[in-house]
Amino acid sequence: MSTKIAFFDAQRYDRDSFNAENKDFGFEIHYYKERLSMNTVDLSKGKEVVCIFVNAEVDAKVIDRLVENGVKLIALRCAGFNNVDLHAAKGRIRVVRVPAYSPHAVAEYAVTLMLCLNRKVYRSVFRTREGNFKLKGLMGFDMYGKTAGLVGMGRIAKELIKILKGFGMNIVAYDLYPDKKFAEEYGVKLVSLDELYAQSDIISLHCPLTDDTKYIINKDSIAKMKKGVMIINTGRGKLINTEDLIDGLRSGKVGSAGLDVYEEEQNFFYEDLSDKMIDDDKLALLLMMPNVIVTSHQAFFTREAMHNIADTTLNNIKDWAEGKELKNEVKG
Repeated sequence: MSTKIAFFDAQRYDRDSFNAENKDFGFEIHYYKERLSMNTVDLSKGKEVVCIFVNAEVDAKVIDRLVENGVKLIALRCAGFNNVDLHAAKGRIRVVRVPAYSPHAVAEYAVTLMLCLNRKVYRSVFRTREGNFKLKGLMGFDMYGKTAGLVGMGRIAKELIKILKGFGMNIVAYDLYPDKKFAEEYGVKLVSLDELYAQSDIISLHCPLTDDTKYIINKDSIAKMKKGVMIINTGRGKLINTEDLIDGLRSGKVGSAGLDVYEEEQNFFYEDLSDKMIDDDKLALLLMMPNVIVTSHQAFFTREAMHNIADTTLNNIKDWAEGKELKNEVKG
C-alpha cells in the first residue's frame, strides 16, 4: 500500500511542486490548507506521515494526538524545527527536515532587502507612480567600504559573504563554531557579538532559533550598535524582540529594518488579509514605518528551492518507508 501523507498548510505552489515530484514516488498525498495545530491535528487520522511548514504548532499535546492517530513521521519541508517539541517526540515519532533547499535564494534575498532599504527603492516606486520624481528623502549610502556583521556563519551566511565581498564590504561574523578556514579564505573577521554590534553598519541574522538566540536582538544589544544601523532578518521572527526594535527605530538608533519574518507571523503570513484590519499593533506599526520593509517569509521562494524542498522531503519519506537511515533526521 502507498504511504499516506497529511500535507498541512498547502498552498497552490506546494501542490504544483509536490505533485510534479511525486510522479516518481507514488505517495498518497492529502492536501489541507490548514496549518497543523491542536485544532487541525485530527486531519492526520489514517495517515502515516504529516508534512508541515514553518508555522505549524507541534507541541507536546499535538505530538500525543499524532501518536494516537497512528502517525509515525513528521516531515518538515523547511530547515528550521524550533516549532516541534523534539523532547515529546523522542522515541515515539521521528522527525526529518530539509536542511538546505537553497542557500543562494535566502542569501540573495537578504541582499535584496539591504539594497531596497538603503536606496529607498520601494518609496521611489510609489512616488513615481504618482508622478512625483523628486529625490528628497531617497538618499542612501555606498555599501562599498561599509561593514556587514553576520550573526551565524552557516551555508546561507557563507553565500551572503561571497555576494557582499563583491560589493567591496568588510565582513565580520559571529558563530559558536566558526569555519575558520572559510573565514580566512574570504577575509572574514571573526568577532564576539559585542564587537559585531559595535562595528557593523548592517547586521544580518543567520543563526537558528534556540533558547540562547531567542530575542538576541533586544534593547541591550541595540544599545551596543552603531547609530543608524540596518538590521536584516531572513531567519526566524523570534530572533528579534519586536517591541525593542520599534523603540530603536523610533529613537533613530536603528536606521532601518528588513524583516522577512515576524515573531507572531503564524497568525498572518501566507494568508490574504487585505480586506481586514491587522489586529497586531506591533506588526501594524512596522508596516506603517517608512524605513521598514516587512515581507511574507518569502526569502526561500524560488523555483529551484521549491524543487529541492519537494525532492528532499519526498526522499526523506521514502527512506523512512523503506526502513533506511534517515540522513536528515532531527533528534531531541
